[in-house]
Amino acid sequence: MGSVQLITKNIFRQYDIRGIVNKELTSDNTKIIAYYLGKAIIEKTKLTNPYIVVGYDVRTHSQMLFESLVSGLNQAGCKVLNIGLVATPVSYFASFQKFEISEIIVKPNASIMITGSHNAKKYNGFKITVNNEPFFGDELFKLYEDIAQNEYVQISNNQHYINVDAKNLYINYMVNQFEDLKNLDTPFAIDCGNGVANTVLCEILDSLNLNYQGLHLQPDGEFPNHHPDPTNEKNLEDLKAVLKDDCNLGFAYDGDADRIAVLTQKYNIKGDMLALLFSKTMKNPIIIGEVTYSQNIFDEMNHNAQAIMDKTGYSNLRLKLKELNADLAAEVSGHIFFNDRYYGYDDAIYATLRVLELIYKGIDLDKQIDKLPTVYTSSNIEISTTEDEKFIIVNRIKEKLNTLQRGFPIIKDIIEIDGLRINFQYGWALIRASNTNAILVTKYEATSYATAMTYKKSIENLIQEVRNEINSTAS
Repeated sequence: MGSVQLITKNIFRQYDIRGIVNKELTSDNTKIIAYYLGKAIIEKTKLTNPYIVVGYDVRTHSQMLFESLVSGLNQAGCKVLNIGLVATPVSYFASFQKFEISEIIVKPNASIMITGSHNAKKYNGFKITVNNEPFFGDELFKLYEDIAQNEYVQISNNQHYINVDAKNLYINYMVNQFEDLKNLDTPFAIDCGNGVANTVLCEILDSLNLNYQGLHLQPDGEFPNHHPDPTNEKNLEDLKAVLKDDCNLGFAYDGDADRIAVLTQKYNIKGDMLALLFSKTMKNPIIIGEVTYSQNIFDEMNHNAQAIMDKTGYSNLRLKLKELNADLAAEVSGHIFFNDRYYGYDDAIYATLRVLELIYKGIDLDKQIDKLPTVYTSSNIEISTTEDEKFIIVNRIKEKLNTLQRGFPIIKDIIEIDGLRINFQYGWALIRASNTNAILVTKYEATSYATAMTYKKSIENLIQEVRNEINSTAS
């Protein structure tokens, strides 16, 4: 029996391993994944018995996957440091710390977080770092190939692990770092969505004696109130309902607390706007944004910062942050990476405290946003396609943009960092192939809604033209 029969390629995604539990991810195949992942970590760290931090989120199957993961890692020769039920940022944090074990000081060599993040509750998976860098992309695809090319290996049950306390280290670190916020009386609200944010969050806020009200604080893998995905507006309704009177600030978190939404009564402050706000308290910072940012944000940041456009995707941004030793990187979706005074990974709890620090320093969030020129920016628009076709479409469109007919908006230039960001006279259009799904993602921005819709119609006509040509060739 070959292991390829047990494990399908589609769960090995661009940034992590993720699938439907008891269908794509089972107890048995998790053992196999963990065994070969352990071997890959040994190879990458060049250590015979590396220490691996393992934490898990609140999903109902996370404990089962933890037990299987531990068995596979043990058989590979790794040593497991169990940090228990935690937020993903606590898992990242732990991999930077040192732990005393039997009078020996141990520094973790890798981390694995068992989490389905913002996906539906039937999903779960693994976010992995090795040597404090994301293990993703080609490394994950090679891991699948290694599994597929090897015979089935029998993994014995082995629940040996060492318990370490990363959670209290994290809480104490945050309280010490943000001591200036103590007794700040600005009222705000938090919505944890029954994810794992409040495995640490309220204890930090209480220690700082902050003035907050909490919603859906109890971790619950059934997510009984709403799904923990703050990019979906309907999941923010409970938080919006309490933003009234003198409470003009709210925070919401995804299931594993590495993504944040920041709301006022007036604005849903996306990640690009947060990057701009944070840059105002840094001296000549280097800020890394991604291709879906509003042009307004890049223009404004360049007044006091060096703003660099890069690919979207949280692993891409984390690596670029380290490569350039930049101060901050942020995704529009709410992954915020601080290298300024922090470790350079995405942490919604830490980002919460940095927003409160802006308030403490007298920055009015609404007034800062009000200053920006008015533009219309669409949300991301997804167009279903296939894994193979999505890249072909983008490449064909690139070719066609060189020979466009009269009536197409005049193109100023095209940025090819991640797909095609086409700059027009009064705005831009983006078309890119998703790194995680069989879809194209488009987005439009212009000085008016009508102009943005003109760009949208032109690009969608072009996409349809290319699809027709592909279908005609295939038939």
